[in-house]
Amino acid sequence: MFLENTANLTQHRGWIEVICGSMFSGKTEELIRRLNRARIARQKVEIFKPEVDKRYDDINVVSHDENSIRSIPVQTASEILMYIEGCAVIGIDEAQFLDADLPAVCNYIANQGIRVIVAGLDMDFQGNPFGPMPAIMAAAEYVTKVHAICMRCGDLAHFSHRTVQGDKLVMLGEKESYEPLCRKCFIEQKNTLVQEK
Repeated sequence: MFLENTANLTQHRGWIEVICGSMFSGKTEELIRRLNRARIARQKVEIFKPEVDKRYDDINVVSHDENSIRSIPVQTASEILMYIEGCAVIGIDEAQFLDADLPAVCNYIANQGIRVIVAGLDMDFQGNPFGPMPAIMAAAEYVTKVHAICMRCGDLAHFSHRTVQGDKLVMLGEKESYEPLCRKCFIEQKNTLVQEK
C-alpha cells in the first residue's frame, strides 16, 4: 500500500509507514520511490541510514538495483531529531540496525506532524524479529510487507537465509552471504544444518 500525503497541511497530521520484508525484496527501492514522490510534491525530505551500513556507499542509500538517494548516516536513532526542523517527510533505511530508541524517535517525529517512512528487515537470519522493527511496526499506521523470490523453489520468499558461517546477529553482506527463501525451503535448510552438526 502506498499513500500520498493528502492531509490538510494546516492540521499537521503525521504518521508512520513501515516497508518490511526479507533481503532482496525491494524495501529500499520502495523507500526511494516514496521519497522521490514526496520531493516531486515539493515536500522537504530528509533520509537517514545507520552509519554501520556502508555496503554500497558511505553516504547514499542505494538499492540492489543501484538507485540511490542522498542520506545522512547516523550512529543512534536520537541523532535524527537534530534534522527534522521544517521537514514534511523523514525516511529511514535499514532500520533494524538502529538502537532501541528508534520507535520512540519515530513516534515523536510523527507526533510533530511529519510523515515517517521506515524500511528494514522484519526478521534476522534465524527467522526471529529483528531489532526495533517489531515495535515500529506495532506503532505504525501502515505496514507494507514486500517479498523476494525464493532462490530454491521460486515461491514468494520472506526469510533471509545466511549462506556463510557465523552466529553474529549483524553481519553485513549481499548475494555472497544471503539468499531469500520461502518458509518451506527455510525450514528445510535449518533442518539440514541441524543434521550436519
